[in-house]
Amino acid sequence: MLPDCAQARITKSWQEVTDHDAGMPMLTAEAPADAAAATDRASWLACLEAIAEDGGYLEPLGARHWAFFHDDSPTLLMTFETVETIRARLPGQMPFGWTLAKARGWSHLCLIADGMTWWRDPAVWGYVDRLVDDAFFEDFDRVCLYGAGAGGYAAAAFSVAAPGAAVLALAPRATLEPAVAGWDGRDRAARRLDFTSRYGFAPDMTEGAGRVFVVFDPAEPLDAMHAALYRRPWMVPLPARRIGPDPETALAQMGALTPLVEAAVEDRLTPVLWARLWRGRRDHAPWLRAMQAVLAQGPSRRREGVFCRAALARLNIRRLRRRLTEIEAALAAEGVGLPPTRG
Repeated sequence: MLPDCAQARITKSWQEVTDHDAGMPMLTAEAPADAAAATDRASWLACLEAIAEDGGYLEPLGARHWAFFHDDSPTLLMTFETVETIRARLPGQMPFGWTLAKARGWSHLCLIADGMTWWRDPAVWGYVDRLVDDAFFEDFDRVCLYGAGAGGYAAAAFSVAAPGAAVLALAPRATLEPAVAGWDGRDRAARRLDFTSRYGFAPDMTEGAGRVFVVFDPAEPLDAMHAALYRRPWMVPLPARRIGPDPETALAQMGALTPLVEAAVEDRLTPVLWARLWRGRRDHAPWLRAMQAVLAQGPSRRREGVFCRAALARLNIRRLRRRLTEIEAALAAEGVGLPPTRG
C-alpha cells in the first residue's frame, strides 16, 4: 500500500513558488508536505515511484542507483543528483531537475545515486546502454545534461549517449583515475572505483555533444586543473572566481542557478549571458567576504577600502564595516584617505 504522499500526487494543484533564499524552485501543496514527512527511504522511494508512474517510471539500477523519469515534452533535462541532496531539499524532497522541469513542462530524467558513487556502476552503464539501444534520446528535440561536482563529471561522461546534447557541468572532475589525476588528493576513497572502462574519462566522452559549459573557480587550484582538461573546441569555460568549491549552492543563493540551467536547456547560454548572471555575486555576502579576505592580504590598503565601501553600499556586512573603519583610521594616520566616490 502506498503512503499518503503517493496518493496525493494525483492532485494537479501543485504550483511553483520561488525559494528566494536558495534560488531553487519548490512546489507547494499537500504532496510535498507529505513527502517531507516521509522519514524512511522506502516511503520516500514509494512517493517517487507513484509520482513517476503517471507518465514515467522509477527504476532501481543495482543497489545504489535509481532512474527517475517523467515524460512531458520533447525537451529533456537529465540531471545527476544524490539521495542526500534531494532529501535535504524541503519541503518537497524532490530532485532539483524535476521541480525545474515540471514548472516548465519539460521531460526529466534523473540518475539518483546513494552516496558518492560517482555513478561508476555497471548497472548504470547498462541502463544508459539500453537508452542508446532504444534510441531514447532521439525522441527529444532538445537534451541537456546537468550536474555539479561528481554530478558534473557524470553529466559530461554520459553525454556520449546523447549526441548533440548540451552539457552544463559545475566544478566537474575530469576523472579520478590516479594515473591521470593523481595530483587531486580529494575523494581518496573514490580512487578505487573504475574510471577507465565505460564512460570513463569525461572530456573524451563529450566528443559528440553540442556545447559543453564548464563553470569553475580559477582560484580553486584543483578545480581549475580539472577544468583545464576540459579543453575541446566545443567546450565553453565559464570562470567564476572566488565562488568556492561548491558553485551550485553559491549560484542558487545568488538566484543565478535556475536561469543558468534554463538558458542551457533552451540553447540560449553564451559567455555574455553568463557574465550577466555572474554579476549577481555583487549582492552575495559570502563572495564579498571572500574577496575582502583576498584583498586584505594584498599590498594596497586603499584598494581594499574602496572594495569594502562599494560592497557596503549594497549590503550591510558587519565584518566589512569594521574593516572599513580600521582602514580609514589607518589611512588618516598616514595623512591620506580613500578616493572620492564616483558620481
